[in-house]
Amino acid sequence: MITFRHITYTYPEATRPTLRDLSLHLPEAAFALVVGPSGAGKSTLLRCVNGLTPHFSGGTLAGELIVNGVDPVRAEPRVMSRRVGFVFQDPEAQFVVDRVEDEIAFALENAALPRPEMRVRVEEALDLLDLAPLRQRRLDTLSGGERQRVAIAAALALRPRILVLDEPTSQLDPQSAADVLHALMRLNSDLGLTVLLAEHRLERVLPFVDTLIFLPGGDAAPRIGPTRAVLREIDLSGPPLVTLGRALGWDPLPLTVKEGLAFSRAAAPPECPSPKPTVKTFQTTPYLNVRNLDVRYDNRPVLRGVSLAVHSGEIVALMGRNGAGKSTLLKALVGLVKPRQGRIDVRGRSIAGREVFDVCRFVGYLPQDPNALLFAETVEEELLITLRNHGLAQQPGAHDSLSPTALLRRLGLADKTAAYPRDLSAGERQRVALGAVTVTRPGALLLDEPTRGLDYAAKRTLTDLLGGWRAEGMAILLVTHDVELAAAAADRVLLMSQGDIIADGSPSAILGASPLFAPQVARLFPGSGCLTPEDVLDSR
Repeated sequence: MITFRHITYTYPEATRPTLRDLSLHLPEAAFALVVGPSGAGKSTLLRCVNGLTPHFSGGTLAGELIVNGVDPVRAEPRVMSRRVGFVFQDPEAQFVVDRVEDEIAFALENAALPRPEMRVRVEEALDLLDLAPLRQRRLDTLSGGERQRVAIAAALALRPRILVLDEPTSQLDPQSAADVLHALMRLNSDLGLTVLLAEHRLERVLPFVDTLIFLPGGDAAPRIGPTRAVLREIDLSGPPLVTLGRALGWDPLPLTVKEGLAFSRAAAPPECPSPKPTVKTFQTTPYLNVRNLDVRYDNRPVLRGVSLAVHSGEIVALMGRNGAGKSTLLKALVGLVKPRQGRIDVRGRSIAGREVFDVCRFVGYLPQDPNALLFAETVEEELLITLRNHGLAQQPGAHDSLSPTALLRRLGLADKTAAYPRDLSAGERQRVALGAVTVTRPGALLLDEPTRGLDYAAKRTLTDLLGGWRAEGMAILLVTHDVELAAAAADRVLLMSQGDIIADGSPSAILGASPLFAPQVARLFPGSGCLTPEDVLDSR
């Protein structure tokens, strides 16, 4: 179905190939996962399958590539679009029209399908991705996760034989991610759809795939084969279940919590007194204080009387289902969304009537889409522009610990300082944007899905950075669907549902007891207080 023979691809003006002598074969009805560090070439490999590389990216491609009997390099993208459905890392980049139902029907109209068949296919796609209640909604009113599901539905409506997805669960809550992956598995097993995806949150995806393609980056050779066999050969630390299974010698290595329970129930239960059994109390005024906040879109309530406080020196994780209002709350905190009623204080002062620029002198905000913050010619210039805009560039000795050079080094971007930001991988762009909003050392930091596009090494670096900034007195509020990040980094967890905060407590109290948001370790050792592999290993 998909065959790469000695494929080498180099981007325009690049000095090294992104893919080097890559050979692989995926049979029909394969369910394959591409993994590897940020910048290793995962997205490039996926784009080769439908001809976007090199048709739109340029560069040079050598070797032989056959997809469903067609050479994507010689065929036009229009031809490949009927054979290969593609979902990008940034779903917004592939939207054409304004409404959910129209977006799903757009490709069908271009293919000149009869109207009765179009209606059937649109209904199928809406039901498959649980989008029927949103069919009349404008795309710009949807959450990031809802947009991601619309993009997947639009790709499936053409009924391609191959579906390629780049980070399909990166903006989805745990339940929505499981629903999407189960839908893909049904299409794969019942209809023989070939599925090829790249994903960093491997704990979500590993149980579903039968083939693993590991791109280590650099000149190292890729590893391709059955999932368990490849996992035994590579050092893929990161997924909690895999990390714990390796450390404790569990064999065969479990890929699902169900498989892991066979080992955890046979072992002595760990004693994991939580390092954060209760929420810290603060005597100072909250750095961020929200009271009775109401926000509406198109007269539809999005936030309903929300109240919360974030103090200097704490990390608060805000979690909930897609569409719960989390991103809207962050936008309201910096003045991008005007509330219908309620009050927002930053450093004890209301933001009502203040410009967004003024608020952002004290509150750094990283949106879901990092591209919204990237407009300079080089990575280093992105950070320097932020400093100049805030009048900090000429202050002698200011912010030495977070100088652009030092910060980029801590973010793993020391070798990218002269690179054009939009040419970087999604994970690298995310880190550049993070550097741009933190280089001024604001008193508070708002992060919307900060691990989107990050591999496990980059996520550990982010966790360390957040811990360091917390120790320096920064107030951090992060919106995330990454339960493992919340378990490792947060002092407090808030759960949001239908525009209201319904729970507020320590990670062990909120995540450990949640059937939806519990990390893998909490599912393996329920009631123990353990949330991370380190908790279990330190208790032994």
